[in-house]
Amino acid sequence: MNFKKAIVGLAAAATFAGAASAEELSVAATPVPHAEILEFVKPKLAEQGVELDVKVFTDYVQPNVQVDQKRMDANFFQHQPYLDEFNDGRGTNLVSVIGVHVEPFGAYSSKIDSLDELKDGATVAIPNDPTNGGRALLLLQKAGLITLKDGSKITATPRDIADNPRNLDFKELEAATLPRILNQVDLALINTNYALEAGLKPTEDALVIEGAESPYVNILVAHEDRADEEAIQKLAEALTSEDVRSYIEKNYEGAVVPAF
Repeated sequence: MNFKKAIVGLAAAATFAGAASAEELSVAATPVPHAEILEFVKPKLAEQGVELDVKVFTDYVQPNVQVDQKRMDANFFQHQPYLDEFNDGRGTNLVSVIGVHVEPFGAYSSKIDSLDELKDGATVAIPNDPTNGGRALLLLQKAGLITLKDGSKITATPRDIADNPRNLDFKELEAATLPRILNQVDLALINTNYALEAGLKPTEDALVIEGAESPYVNILVAHEDRADEEAIQKLAEALTSEDVRSYIEKNYEGAVVPAF
């Protein structure tokens, strides 16, 4: 046998075997910034034998349903209060693997330039899921527009408002639709991922925004009996690397803040 040909053949076989043994890891994510960050770490994971398959969703329900039913391995789109509420309401067993970043939540308007201009009876749109709706109301309370019966209740709804001096009219809508109806209301409280998708710049366009100290850290989530699997742990490590910190700081300019 030709020695050189044998060596080349062995090398090719080794490469094929390595590719064949790569473990596929499917992750559900919302487009911005979650899917973008996952795409950024994909090459690093490939070097470690993990083939990352990113599936993009535009809602906050199916990513958890898919992971709970083990159709997907993990998801990356939500914060802990939302996950807790989902688990309680659906009887699911999903757990946080690691915290990655904060997306400061903001209030936006196409009709006014300051909250001082918000008129009596103005229409205010907030997310209709329990934790993000409560988060919106807490931000409005911090801005001095309303007072809640329980000033720290994350699942507050408009029914929990104790004082509404400007008689604001609250509309509870699906979070993903809020950027699209911005011109139909006086004020909309929008999750940063949807704001970014709509071309809004949270640090410039929001009339009021959470600070970087926001407790709503976006987390990598898996089913409780899969959270310790090697591929998921490799993804967790990649998502909290210095490379990702630099990527977030460079690309989102304060609209997304590393939490590690």
